[in-house]
Amino acid sequence: FEENILDACLFLMDKAELELSGRGNPIKICRVASAVINSRDDNGVIAGSWNNSYDYGVAPSAWTGSVDILLEYYSSKQPVRYGQCWVFAGVFNTFLRCLGIPARLITNYSSAHDNNANLRLDFFLDDEGKVDTKLTKDSVWNYHCWNEAWMTRPDLPVGFGGWQVVDGTPQETSDGMYRCGPASVQAIKHGHVCFQFDAPFVYAEVNSDIVFSRRQKNGTQVIERIDTTHIGQLIVTKEVGSDEMKEITEEYKFREGSDEERLALEAAVMYGVKKQSTQDPTYQPQTDIDMDFQVQKAVLGNDFKVTITFRNRSRNSYTATTYLSGNIVFYTGVTKTEFKKHSFSAKLEPSSSSSFEVGIKSSEYMTDLLEQASFHFFVTARINETGKILATQKATILEIPTLRIKTKGDLVAGKEMSVIVEFTNPLKETLQNVTLRLEGPGVLRTIKKEFGSIPMNSTLTWEVKCIPIRPGLRKLIASLNCDALRHVYGELNIQIQKP
Repeated sequence: FEENILDACLFLMDKAELELSGRGNPIKICRVASAVINSRDDNGVIAGSWNNSYDYGVAPSAWTGSVDILLEYYSSKQPVRYGQCWVFAGVFNTFLRCLGIPARLITNYSSAHDNNANLRLDFFLDDEGKVDTKLTKDSVWNYHCWNEAWMTRPDLPVGFGGWQVVDGTPQETSDGMYRCGPASVQAIKHGHVCFQFDAPFVYAEVNSDIVFSRRQKNGTQVIERIDTTHIGQLIVTKEVGSDEMKEITEEYKFREGSDEERLALEAAVMYGVKKQSTQDPTYQPQTDIDMDFQVQKAVLGNDFKVTITFRNRSRNSYTATTYLSGNIVFYTGVTKTEFKKHSFSAKLEPSSSSSFEVGIKSSEYMTDLLEQASFHFFVTARINETGKILATQKATILEIPTLRIKTKGDLVAGKEMSVIVEFTNPLKETLQNVTLRLEGPGVLRTIKKEFGSIPMNSTLTWEVKCIPIRPGLRKLIASLNCDALRHVYGELNIQIQKP
């Protein structure tokens, strides 16, 4: 509800050439908007970039809101650079709400991508049990954001209205354009993926299995492990009326292992989602040993450790040759560099658990760090006595420092007040070319300021004077961006009084 946003959203429907008679139909609006939010085939609103270089544009993590993006597009008519999934989703949300379609933003943790709806992501291991990066093409996104829009679906049987998945991030084409949805959440949960639009793709994003397989010396492919619970582990949205997180995993899928879950899968398979048989004669996993690992919560720039735990439920003694591989990854799961390789031999006593710690030093990861400070750990262990392989993986994220926001003066509409943003540099280096952005709908328009450098351990303070226009509960949002450190945010809820 900021100035000119409605005009910008109506312009998007002109741009998408949506006939006037279709503009009262939320199904059509979502379908065309999902394509026009990204720039892939129609010079739409946002150009995506996932390769860590954002020349001639704004890094996706630097945006504080969707107003700037929509207004820039409306005035320049050229795609705004750059976005990643949460930026596409944020702008799409503003567009939908502006036109009166209730909408919310969804985050799916461990999101499967592009697996031609065969519900299977393949990770290939080499002879020793390490992941073969040349053969492994599928990736698991650490998280992926999309939107849900609320509407009736007169084009579907009764019961499939309500929340619908729509996604403006360009991942796959649908009817010849990069778009996705609306797909009924209810239909996805029950496996009724025959109903339009793009339900099989969304179903696979939250339900795929990860299959670890290994080529033996004689050339046969052996399935070593099938992980049925890693994908779509947690699906969340924002609570109404607060900034808390609300878990909605149950709205997308039945509990793992329940009868309903099996029925939903059978329905999805019947409607054309390909499920490759795991009743493979070569699939004989090592069932009497479990392996898991935990990554210690860590702060950017600090050392931390990984603990690998084996549980031997058998009466046999085993030895396991174990490999830990630590990779710096883009949030889309694509590896940039392997920064840690560690192998050791573990002795597993009968009917007991054993834990092993591996230390990770900040000097090992700091030079190659990507903006979201996300790591992907693979642990594989070969049981020497049986030749069987155990394999498991986890994504983890370092805690990134935050910005502090304070206010000074009376918080009254029409009266001048001050907003103060503070940041302390926690890294062991000077931050160069730092940009701060501050935005507060109803309080102040986006402003940004450049700072040459922030030495290590020093604190930067930025004071901005403004006159809030509207009373009520308002939110101030700030972001800090530079090449060495991104994804630094701060926010503050404030109550603006009536004059």
